[in-house]
Amino acid sequence: MMVFSASQIQARLDGLPFDYYFKKQLISVVIGAGLMFLGVRLPVRTHRALAYPLLLGVLVLLLAVMVPGVGVEVNGNRNWLRLGGFFQIQPSEFAKLALVLWAADLLTRKQQMKTLGEWKHLLIPLVPVGFLLLALVLAGGDMGTAMIICALLFGLLWMAGAPARLFSASALLALLASAVLIITVPHRLSRLGCIGATQVGADGSCFQAVHGIWALASGGIFGTGIGASVQKWGQLPEPHTDFIFAVTGEELGLAGTVSVLVLFAALGYAGIRVAVRTKEPFIRYAAGGATTWIMAQAMINIGAVLGLLPIAGVPLPMFSYGGSALLPTMFAIGLLLCFARSEPTAKAALAARSKRRSKGNKQDRRRFLRRPHKER
Repeated sequence: MMVFSASQIQARLDGLPFDYYFKKQLISVVIGAGLMFLGVRLPVRTHRALAYPLLLGVLVLLLAVMVPGVGVEVNGNRNWLRLGGFFQIQPSEFAKLALVLWAADLLTRKQQMKTLGEWKHLLIPLVPVGFLLLALVLAGGDMGTAMIICALLFGLLWMAGAPARLFSASALLALLASAVLIITVPHRLSRLGCIGATQVGADGSCFQAVHGIWALASGGIFGTGIGASVQKWGQLPEPHTDFIFAVTGEELGLAGTVSVLVLFAALGYAGIRVAVRTKEPFIRYAAGGATTWIMAQAMINIGAVLGLLPIAGVPLPMFSYGGSALLPTMFAIGLLLCFARSEPTAKAALAARSKRRSKGNKQDRRRFLRRPHKER
């Protein structure tokens, strides 16, 4: 609904039918629903078996993006592949899912061999492979996805029990590397200067950030109504992708934005609960990694719209327009649902429901057999 509302004007500005982005997103939702159902129904051992093929496939696609004539540049970032004339995919979005499954399988095997207590086994090959993914993503200019992969690596190290000194040293190294990447690229440095901005600068560098704040401010408590946003009429860049949360705030007000935050909080709580309560290492690492990925991406996107973080160009999970981001995220939700079925309380509830259903079927059969032959 919000993609349809936020994208209509942008579609017309791009010379496209007003429902162009809505139709593409609807197709992605249908495909994503199928992937989510697949994620729920596949057994855990099959998810583990997918880890290495998926990682290898993502690495090949990330390298293909660098090939002239194959990769497509969008908004200054060369991180897209074109499929026909209608669809484009962003391999870096699938890199997050590949890292979650591969790292979960790797850490599970190391835990079973009781080698996670040694720092070399803890870091190798997890960190080198993570850095390889980071290098390929950054080669395409996608700083936002690189930040999420970093958060995912830290989350996995935390769950694996990394010592505080090792964790702190890694965090310091990541901060220094981020500072270098930001300082050496002018447009990234300018985005850092737009944190908390309420007025567009003389050079117009904070135009998007400020108009996002104005959209939120004009929404009030209950918003201006679906479709009634003013900022999406060419004033707010990327209203249906990076800044859809701002359009939601303008049209649905504080009530709408708080509802979105509550839903993400519920999802985060559910993912953490699954990771904490399970006894299977693979489920713990995969559920924790998927939750870290989705929550970190939501925080980066919403923080940028609120002016609390620099604009990183990442979509709001399951909310913004974009099939490349939606498909792996919905499969990750399917993973969490699959893992949730093995959670102790869920297992007991499913067993009780199955028992009640079986008992009810037996009672119905007895009642049927007691009826006179003519009534049957």
